[in-house]
Amino acid sequence: MIDSVQEPPERPSVAAVTDALGRVLHHRANVLDLVSPTPGRVLFGVAVTIRFLPYREDLFQEEVNSFARCFYAAIGNEPQGKVVVFDSSGYGSTSVGGGTKLSRLSNTGVAGLITDARLRDFRELAEYEPVFFCAGEAVRAGTAELMPDAANVPVVLDGVTVVPGDYVYADSSGAVIIPATRFDEVWAAATEIEANEVAQLQSIREENPDDVNVGSREH
Repeated sequence: MIDSVQEPPERPSVAAVTDALGRVLHHRANVLDLVSPTPGRVLFGVAVTIRFLPYREDLFQEEVNSFARCFYAAIGNEPQGKVVVFDSSGYGSTSVGGGTKLSRLSNTGVAGLITDARLRDFRELAEYEPVFFCAGEAVRAGTAELMPDAANVPVVLDGVTVVPGDYVYADSSGAVIIPATRFDEVWAAATEIEANEVAQLQSIREENPDDVNVGSREH
């Protein structure tokens, strides 16, 4: 069972965490071009997953391919602090939920949802306590294109592997997936990176243009 999580009091930026993760591990872990009904809010928590597959009428079973069943199986008995990750099987323009279906997140205290597909009803979702990140808003339901298939299995979020228990961290700049086994190391490195950047900003304020080395590199 994945424990619920409290966000650390010091919160480096998603960019700093991505840089830090690149020092520790060398796989791609960040996702870009996501939007949110509440773009000023931050999503942080432990990943639980739901995998969607392209709809097949001959395989669909209402009791198996039920969103409600997959959702409650994913969040388990301790939903607080969980981030539900939807794998859309590459159907980035398809909706995987809207205000009615996703009201379950508010009812259960889940931290939020992230997906590389689209969501409907941004106006309703903006009023919910959970935070939502997705590929964009949709107006057409996607039930004829995608069906929920499995809960808490490894999934893919826009080319990034996510396993249950990973940490999800997202804001308006993008999202990053942090392996649980390396979280403390990555978070500490990200905090150090931001402290170094603050020191560099001060150094830039005080620099003399005549003393600048033209060949120096900055990020």
